[in-house]
Amino acid sequence: MSSELQFPATRTFVLRSRRVVTPDGIMAAAVVVKDGRIVEVAPWDFVGGGYTRVEAGDLFVTPGVVDSHVHINEPGRTEWEGFMSATQAAAAGGITTVVDMPLNCIPATTSRDNAERKQDVLRDQLFVDVAFWGGVIPGNAAELPGLARFGVPGCKCFTCPSGVDEFPHVVAADLDIAMPILRDTGTTLLVHAEAPGPLDVAEAALKADGSDPRAYATYLRSRPKSAEDDAIAMIIALSEKHRCPAHIVHLSSSTALPLLKAAQARGVRITAETCLHYLTFAAEEIGDGDTPFKCAPPIREASNREALWAGIADGTISMVVSDHSPCTPQLKKLAGGVDQGSFMAAWGGIAGLQLGLSALWTQARARGIGVEQMVRLHSENTATLAGLGHRKGRIAAGYDADLVVWDDGASFTVDPDVLKHKHHITPWGGRTLDGVVKATIVGGRVAWHRAEGLASRPGGSFVATPR
Repeated sequence: MSSELQFPATRTFVLRSRRVVTPDGIMAAAVVVKDGRIVEVAPWDFVGGGYTRVEAGDLFVTPGVVDSHVHINEPGRTEWEGFMSATQAAAAGGITTVVDMPLNCIPATTSRDNAERKQDVLRDQLFVDVAFWGGVIPGNAAELPGLARFGVPGCKCFTCPSGVDEFPHVVAADLDIAMPILRDTGTTLLVHAEAPGPLDVAEAALKADGSDPRAYATYLRSRPKSAEDDAIAMIIALSEKHRCPAHIVHLSSSTALPLLKAAQARGVRITAETCLHYLTFAAEEIGDGDTPFKCAPPIREASNREALWAGIADGTISMVVSDHSPCTPQLKKLAGGVDQGSFMAAWGGIAGLQLGLSALWTQARARGIGVEQMVRLHSENTATLAGLGHRKGRIAAGYDADLVVWDDGASFTVDPDVLKHKHHITPWGGRTLDGVVKATIVGGRVAWHRAEGLASRPGGSFVATPR
């Protein structure tokens, strides 16, 4: 290692900083790590035999980010991404655990057998820890107990077409069957919440008036807020009916916030996340043909963005994730052809996994949100959702030594060519972000060091939710 942040080769050391984020606040402390676990958060002047001391000075030491919404696409669509490239990107961005979605891999993670087949490809690929979500599709209710025993913390469904044939969407009748099983196995239902009806009406209107498919305004009109709101209302009713915990993924519609807030107030077990891109970008800024910005639900207006931040401030939204969903340039309609630049034809998904900590800090600090709340949003609460709150998301005795050392006062300009993602297609290119990751520690091992780069070999593991 370089003279900056010299870590030992062992997984036993003391990391000292004047700004360690703990459950008790930000403090000068010594994080005592033994065999990859935190054994003590000691006073800053801790002296203990047998420990190498690593000095972080005034740099922040925070829990590693737990990104609970990532599409890695392996096996089956590994040309889009893969566990090696995705976990390298995560490590470079201060992320120590990613939870992989049940699509767009082939086969989809909709049975224990399929989950085990996906687990088989992880060997010698992981630079950070990885967990899996399962999936709910029509007709797979009998597979849900097996997924729970395998160790998925929850199962995701779509209430509208997902975009891939192997993961069809569900209707209320399917969830009436699935949700009691999820409840009884201690498993959460995750929901891509858009109702087909408003989507169909909007698409028909666009076809009728001949709207330009390269215009972002066309795509935005195709996925109205009402689609999200209607689906979320249905999920709230079903969650209340079955007493099944539910979680709304990638919330984009600000008009759904009152529905969620009211449901939470009356005790419905429903939570919500939003994404880095919804909190940063605005529809008014997206140019014609700039398809790297396409995602579903869409990036909406600046006023909607600020309303989402208000939802974070009042606790209705409790998590921020990347929803990293990469694909090839051809699928983004960036490689020529008759549909080049068409928002309506391009694959919907934004790549930004590596930039998560910095992207969130840039926007949070501009709004007066401190590092402690940021840690709750992208480490502690996401770890809890993923069934890993007993070992990840906090700097405390007994937790995994998953740590990130970073400089909150430094900034950088995003160069897509230096990202570790398999494809360097991202709307973040050219933006200046605050917060520079200096080192990422996974289970007491250095996974990434700013001066030295990635670890010489993968050191991450598969982690399951205990049942």
